[in-house]
Amino acid sequence: MQRPDWAPESIDIERPSVARMYDYYLGGSHNFAVDRAAAQAMIAAVPTASLMAQANRAFLRRAVQYLAAQGVRQFLDIGSGIPTVGNVHEIAQQLAPESRVVYVDIDPVAVAHSREILADDDRTTVIQQDLRNIEEILHHPEVEKLLDFSRPIAVIVVAVLHFIPDSDEPAAIIDRLRRTLAPGSHLVLSQASDDGRTEAERAEAEAVYRKTDNPLFIRSHAQLTDLFAGFELVDPGVVWVPLWRPEALDNTEDAEQSVFIGGVGRLGD
Repeated sequence: MQRPDWAPESIDIERPSVARMYDYYLGGSHNFAVDRAAAQAMIAAVPTASLMAQANRAFLRRAVQYLAAQGVRQFLDIGSGIPTVGNVHEIAQQLAPESRVVYVDIDPVAVAHSREILADDDRTTVIQQDLRNIEEILHHPEVEKLLDFSRPIAVIVVAVLHFIPDSDEPAAIIDRLRRTLAPGSHLVLSQASDDGRTEAERAEAEAVYRKTDNPLFIRSHAQLTDLFAGFELVDPGVVWVPLWRPEALDNTEDAEQSVFIGGVGRLGD
């Protein structure tokens, strides 16, 4: 296929990307035919796939609004994805214009578009890095320039952990983040869960993502809750994402169909 002007030369446009598939689920336009085909295969396996992405995005919005209301003014969003309406900096800066945001993503398309959008925003930046390279993230010059780790920071790891296998020790990654953060900081996590899913559904979903650069590693409610070790869970704890502090017009019926579970933890004094 012909390479669009917005696609960096370094990316393989013949292999699906999970960031571009997520963009497709959310109704975005920065995806290729190969991404749409993979996303459609996922929808065939799990018909609620697009609704899952939308429910997770709504959870992110509510979590950032909650954090801003708690006085958090610094955000580190790891696995931020391709920019869509309702990015963290838009939500946070609407409520508190002085908020500072660092986006981190492994996908060059996501990073390129974020840089374009953020070109005139000196309170927000983006770096290209993998969550598993946590030291490189924490010590990146752009991160150290924008964020003050002696003050509370909200670390957001939303819809990312299901691409991190147990062999890469996600608990150790989260613990390293925790030990870096000041009291009053928060952690926002969400990921796909296999709670209530049949073995066939899980196998079909995993088969789709094995064709991408990021295979799927689904976890249970208990496993995600364990990753909040050292944090005080904010009410209502780890739940299906539509049930996390829903707003008046939110539809919480059949919340388990969202497939995503998530929660917010606070680091005590």
